[in-house]
Amino acid sequence: MEAGGLADSLLSGACVLFTLGMFSTGLSDLKHMRMTRSVDSVQFLPFLTTDVNNLSWLSYGALKGNWTLIVVNAVGAVLQTLYILVYLHYCHRKAKVIRTKSTQRLSFSLTIATLLTSASWTFYGFRLKDPYIVVPNLPGILTSFIRFWLFWKYPQEQDRNYQLLQT
Repeated sequence: MEAGGLADSLLSGACVLFTLGMFSTGLSDLKHMRMTRSVDSVQFLPFLTTDVNNLSWLSYGALKGNWTLIVVNAVGAVLQTLYILVYLHYCHRKAKVIRTKSTQRLSFSLTIATLLTSASWTFYGFRLKDPYIVVPNLPGILTSFIRFWLFWKYPQEQDRNYQLLQT
């Protein structure tokens, strides 16, 4: 296998691995919703935007015949749809969220996963010389750094009940 082919295969594998890792960060929210039977500390918007994003990338992957894009986004669409359905099942108990200077509602693991995923897809797009892969992933890198800054500026205080669920 030539060096470019090996590098492309490794980068493709990293994209899949990081993306599936990012999708799996919702499993802790899923577990939390099922155990507490509420959505009090879970955000809906990331599930919805990721699902729409997956369906868009799945369509693009199908048009390009790119199996890396097809497989990873099909898995993502199924998982995000599952998260949405569980969220909607428990959302009737959603408490009113008060705007605070707290990162308690932000997911640090999702921020790390988003940075790794967006960066790997951006590099993959550069390798393929495909701006349709590069450009949509740049905001994920930017927003990850903004969220890291927020975690630094407003350190996360652990919710005792949620912390117990994670052990």
